[in-house]
Amino acid sequence: MKKNRPAYKITVLCKEKDLDKFSKLLLVETSTFGVRYQKLKRVMLERKFEKIETKYGNIQIKLGYLNGKLIKVTPEYEDCKIIAKKENLPLIKVFNEINCIISEKFFLNC
Repeated sequence: MKKNRPAYKITVLCKEKDLDKFSKLLLVETSTFGVRYQKLKRVMLERKFEKIETKYGNIQIKLGYLNGKLIKVTPEYEDCKIIAKKENLPLIKVFNEINCIISEKFFLNC
């Protein structure tokens, strides 16, 4: 980075109360002489959880609302992972099948 030398950029997301701890860790454990930090804010969707019935059994889904309007629905990753392992299927196949069920139920037909 400096003087065209190769470098690594390390990004740490932490709570403000942990800033000092992580700054010291980077200063002690790396070759850096300084740490830059900035406070970030986050805008999040309102979340609700529901279970839907599938051929694999009940799966938890996460519903995301913006100003009271449903805009996003996704299956819980861990539920899909368990099913994929149990059924000996690729995770992406399970995830896509569940997303198709979600689309039919909440948005549009697959």
